[in-house]
Amino acid sequence: MLEAAVAGQRIVGAVAVVAQRGEVVYHRALGLADRDAGRAMTEATPFRLASLTKQITTIAALALVERGVLAFDQPVTRWLPDFTPRWGDAAPPITLHHLLSHTSGLGYGFLELADGAYHRAHVSDGLDQPGLGLAENLRRLASAPLWSAPGTRFQYSLSTDVLGGVLERAADAPLADVIAREVSAPLGLDGFAFTAQPAVAAALAVPYADGVHGAPPQPIRDGVPVPFDPFAVTFAPSRALDPASYPSGGAGLVGRAAPYLAFLEAVRTRRVPGVAPALIDRMLSSHMPEPENLMLGPGWGYGYSVAVLRDPAAAGSVLSRGSVRWGGAYGHSWWIDGARETSAVLLTNTTFEGMSGALRDDFQRAVHAAA
Repeated sequence: MLEAAVAGQRIVGAVAVVAQRGEVVYHRALGLADRDAGRAMTEATPFRLASLTKQITTIAALALVERGVLAFDQPVTRWLPDFTPRWGDAAPPITLHHLLSHTSGLGYGFLELADGAYHRAHVSDGLDQPGLGLAENLRRLASAPLWSAPGTRFQYSLSTDVLGGVLERAADAPLADVIAREVSAPLGLDGFAFTAQPAVAAALAVPYADGVHGAPPQPIRDGVPVPFDPFAVTFAPSRALDPASYPSGGAGLVGRAAPYLAFLEAVRTRRVPGVAPALIDRMLSSHMPEPENLMLGPGWGYGYSVAVLRDPAAAGSVLSRGSVRWGGAYGHSWWIDGARETSAVLLTNTTFEGMSGALRDDFQRAVHAAA
């Protein structure tokens, strides 16, 4: 299936890893990491992880909740006193729970039209504007009105970037250090970073955008919008190379497939040092106020940075009830199927096919059939 996706130019390259019952049962790299240079994809190729960053930031937050540094009902202003976006004439409190569950009332610039408030305020989605600092982006974000009252509806958003700011204040450390201390070190993982060091930068997968009308995928360029019907996403691949770029807790990490699968397995088995299993249960349970959301599709809810499968039949999914998944805009997807004791990650360098295109579901069906 993956070979056909590469041969058919649906993607340029990919790394896939699957674990069942705690054992890696499939691992493969195929295609090219850099088409122009003819550089092959390898299992050690690092990628810009985009929204696969969210789950790692979430676990770091849960570690601080476990120690009593943070609390789910704590207002964001406890740590970010100037972060007071308005809903009408008021500035309603946004809590840690709201940030984690994306019910904060915040949004994403790529989910609004070009004349929207986020665009007018030059808010970064954590994928663009190399060199922009976190304090300035939070100021811009707070200057725009909320999309809904906190707690009333799910809206995928910059909530996890705000959460990154909370973690920095609460832990009195840069977000990179917080993640290293609370996630990478306890799990023995390496390779996650917000700024790619020279050796990693040289090995990074070059990102491509889906081809139009059957054309081959084309390299993504800084500041050039990529259509995401009916909207567009603006990327800046150079962002990962610029240490002045703020550490986006929602989209900024660079990393590899194998450590990410190890992270997923720790989440699946609830074996994350310093995070109680009950907190991970809470992460993997839906907190979505409304019964259904257009972005997630029928049968899906949303937990803490993960989509939660509530009804496989309604979703048309081969995954088991209670499975969780998410993707990354540069072309990635992953899932955990607890009932089948399976975790899988597919990192591609082709957006959006690898994230939300047919390839994501093809991969799930292929793994399900092989099992």
